[in-house]
Amino acid sequence: MIIRALQKELTECAREYPAVTIFGPRQSGKTTLAKTTFPHLPYFSFEDPDVRLRAEQDPRTLLNEFSRGAILDEVQRVPDLLSYLQGAIDNDPVPGKFILTGSHQPLIHQAVTQSLAGRTAVLELLPFSLHELQAYHRPEGSAFSHILNGFYPRIHENQLNPRRFYRAYLSTYVERDLRMLIHLKDLSRFETLLRLLAGRTGQLINYDSLASDTGVSATTIKSWISILKACYILFELPPYFANISKQVIKSPKLYFTDTGLACFLLNLHTIDQVERDPLRGNLYENLLIMDQVKQLANAGNPTHLYFYRDSHGREVDLLIPKGTRLIPVEIKSSATFHPDFLKGIKNFKKTVGDEKCLPGQVWYNGETEHEFKGVQIRNPLIHPKG
Repeated sequence: MIIRALQKELTECAREYPAVTIFGPRQSGKTTLAKTTFPHLPYFSFEDPDVRLRAEQDPRTLLNEFSRGAILDEVQRVPDLLSYLQGAIDNDPVPGKFILTGSHQPLIHQAVTQSLAGRTAVLELLPFSLHELQAYHRPEGSAFSHILNGFYPRIHENQLNPRRFYRAYLSTYVERDLRMLIHLKDLSRFETLLRLLAGRTGQLINYDSLASDTGVSATTIKSWISILKACYILFELPPYFANISKQVIKSPKLYFTDTGLACFLLNLHTIDQVERDPLRGNLYENLLIMDQVKQLANAGNPTHLYFYRDSHGREVDLLIPKGTRLIPVEIKSSATFHPDFLKGIKNFKKTVGDEKCLPGQVWYNGETEHEFKGVQIRNPLIHPKG
């Protein structure tokens, strides 16, 4: 077991707030993190039918057992309990008294923001980051092995076969949770959508095209994608168009929170298959953008990241805000650097002006780190800082 990067922020939040709520996908390690960080607190899981029944039928009596605090796991199963928890906190607002976890946001986010506003800090725990995975001190894998294996802790802690893990993950968690949220009777069209989305990783969302290929309405596609984002299956990267007079694309891009699940949906089961697949560049982009998301989440920061693309197809893969300026980043799966990689960065600088743009970066799959015309060229797997 390794120390999660979020633990520092979690500990500091618990010193300031009576409750801390940890959101994140199933199997991302929320329970382990809570138990490891707060071993003195008793643990209750609302996945347990008996505990859940008590919370539903007699919440006040159950909360009396939490007089000294508790870890309350999977609270999305009993959202009504949060109203009673508010009273318990107000009666004794001791910092760090309650640690809450939730796996899918739709059922709990509104309840948390309404009932526990000002009483809880909210954090997100995603699967391992590259830095966390490297903390195992194992031989470093290639970018494509990371893409294939994904980053869920159990895969690495228990040396699981990724194909078996994601097959079980899809049927046990994704389909179960989503069936409950969407009230699906037939999962076949939804499964079709998942595979279509995997095949369009890193591409602009086209609801009409997805609707046509799936056989449902565009409105239904929007609803399903909204649920997938809220359940941490998908991540939406918004476009940047503030104060830009030129015609720019305003549709977001979609990435998978975990590349291993995307590979499973694409029927990619070996490193060689990933390296040779037409989507290798998209998956490599997915890998590095999600790692940036994880770094921000682990520090307790909002994920204000963007991409840029104009109507002529000129784009920058990632824009990272730093103060009032932006760092433009081009992401390439090639192991060889080419000066052409800088085209998008140069165009973006001309578009927004130097006062809005910091020196850019190229993230690629090569071994050397250097500068070219003021742009930093590096491989984040080998040179993680910069």
